[in-house]
Amino acid sequence: MGKIKWKPGNMIYPLPAVMISCGITKDEYNIITISWTGTINTEPAMCYISVRKERHSYNIIKKNKEFIINLTTAELTYAADWCGVKSGKNYNKFKEMGLTPEKASILKTPMIKESPVNIECKVEKIIELGSHDMFIAKILAVNVDEKYLDKNTGVFDLRQTEPVSYIHGNYYKPGNKIGRFGFSVKKKEKINKN
Repeated sequence: MGKIKWKPGNMIYPLPAVMISCGITKDEYNIITISWTGTINTEPAMCYISVRKERHSYNIIKKNKEFIINLTTAELTYAADWCGVKSGKNYNKFKEMGLTPEKASILKTPMIKESPVNIECKVEKIIELGSHDMFIAKILAVNVDEKYLDKNTGVFDLRQTEPVSYIHGNYYKPGNKIGRFGFSVKKKEKINKN
């Protein structure tokens, strides 16, 4: 069997399913679930989110020029999905999902306390693309839940949080580790045949 040509579309999966908190006053606090997000630079640390103009959070983020990426866990999947299908025009999403707005370390936008990783982002540029606008942002701070730090090394173990990924309308937990960066070129250890 061969390949079948499909129309151009998004097939770069899996994607992270994250909750974006926005708003700098309590009356405008909101959460939007996003999968169009990712890293775009290391120095300075930068990322992006893409948001449809008709989404309630769009104007909040555009006006305040800041947002927080809150990583979603298996435990937070229901809340993430709900926040993705309901509008902040009609609901207080923090209240409805029992999530706690927590003071960020730098920004005025609240973090989601229940998320194990909160990434504080300051918008640098907005690019109009078509269905979505891309908010390119500088990462000002990363806040992590200390319960996921290795007691011996102090290294943050993200896998323990069971970060959720999104593939064609479905949510997934991580699978088995199949390698580590650089494993393909690592020198093979000599086998002691004695």
